[in-house]
Amino acid sequence: MAQANYIGRRKRSTARLYIKPGSGEFLVNGRKLEDFFSSQADINVARLPLKITELEGNYDIKVTVRSGGTTGQSGAIQLALARGLDDLNEDVHSILKKEGLLTRDDRMVERKKYGQPKARKKFQFSKR
Repeated sequence: MAQANYIGRRKRSTARLYIKPGSGEFLVNGRKLEDFFSSQADINVARLPLKITELEGNYDIKVTVRSGGTTGQSGAIQLALARGLDDLNEDVHSILKKEGLLTRDDRMVERKKYGQPKARKKFQFSKR
C-alpha cells in the first residue's frame, strides 16, 4: 500500500500527515515526536488517536506541521492522525467519532478591536 496523505488544522496550525503500515516510527518535521514537543501534554494530545484505537506501533507516521504554537500544532497532528486511521481502518470510526477526534475544532483567536486594549478588554471608564 502506498502512503496516504491527510491534513489537520487547529487554530493557526496546519499538519500534513503521511501514514503507512510499519514499525511505529513517529516523526514530526524530521524529528522524533518526543524531541519535537517539550511538553508531555502535547505529546499525549498528538498520540491520542493511536492510544484510543490501540494501534500504537502498527504504522509509520511522518508529519510536516507549520505555524502556530505547540498547542495548535499538537491539535492539528491529532486531527490529521484521526482522519488517517479512520480512512485506513473502517472499524475504528465509531471509537474516534465517540471521542470527538474527527471533528475540527473551529475556535480561533478573536481579533483585537480599535479603541480597546485587547479583543474584549476595555479601557478603564471614569465618570468624573
